[in-house]
Amino acid sequence: QVRLVESGGGLVQAGGSLRLSCAASGRAYHLYPMGWFRQAPGKQREFVAAISDNGGSTYYADSVRGRFTISRDNAKNTVYLQMNSLKSEDTAAYYCNADTHITALKSGYVVDSWGNGTLVTVSS
Repeated sequence: QVRLVESGGGLVQAGGSLRLSCAASGRAYHLYPMGWFRQAPGKQREFVAAISDNGGSTYYADSVRGRFTISRDNAKNTVYLQMNSLKSEDTAAYYCNADTHITALKSGYVVDSWGNGTLVTVSS
């Protein structure tokens, strides 16, 4: 059974940091590019960051580049998102997912149903 479980969200002040984790199971995720997405209240889900299957390449939305870092540990089937210098506009539910091609992943095409996400709230 495919399962994506996000964790690590919480309430943080502007300028602070959080580290999100995504535990993936039920598929050979080490063969898939994986990414993080977010959805703010009243807005559509948007791409945040993606990482290639071997971790050698990473991609970021312009809004988070230089502040967020995506990484993965294939031995643990886990993807991480280190978020620094958080801003109020980063407030959203954060989700992870995968796709067979990183270009498609960046465009929001994903292979699995969305998990429950983890909520990040940044207070100004």
